[in-house]
Amino acid sequence: MIYKLTATAIAAIALMSGVAMAQSGTVNGAAGGAVTGAIVGGPVGAAVGGVTGAVVGTIIDPPPAKVVTYVREAPAPAAPVVVQEKVVVGHALPETVVVTPVPENPKYGYAIVNNERVIIEPSSRKVIQVIN
Repeated sequence: MIYKLTATAIAAIALMSGVAMAQSGTVNGAAGGAVTGAIVGGPVGAAVGGVTGAVVGTIIDPPPAKVVTYVREAPAPAAPVVVQEKVVVGHALPETVVVTPVPENPKYGYAIVNNERVIIEPSSRKVIQVIN
C-alpha cells in the first residue's frame, strides 16, 4: 500500500514538473487526471490520467477577457437560434448554427443559441465557454 502511494506521488510530481510552465488549465487538468488515475489504476493510471487531464485542461482553457467582453456586448441576431441539444462546453454546435468570428481574434467565434451567448472554436465548432 505504501509503495503504491509513493509511486503515485512520484508520478504526479513528475507530471506536474513537466508542465509547470504551461497554462493553468493544463496543470490543473494534469494534476486532477493524475490523482483520479492513481485512485483507479495505481501508478500506471496516474501517468495515463495525468496526460489525459493535461490534454483536456488545454482544451477548456478560458478565452481572454477581451473576447468574453466582446461576445457579452455583441448584438443579438434578429431571429433567435434554437437547437434541441443542450449547449455544453467541449461539444460541437450543429452545422445549422452560424458562428460569427470575433474581430481581431480569429481563434474565437461566437453564437447566441437558446438565448445563451457561447464562445466557440471556429475550426471544430466546439463550445469553449457559455456566458450567462
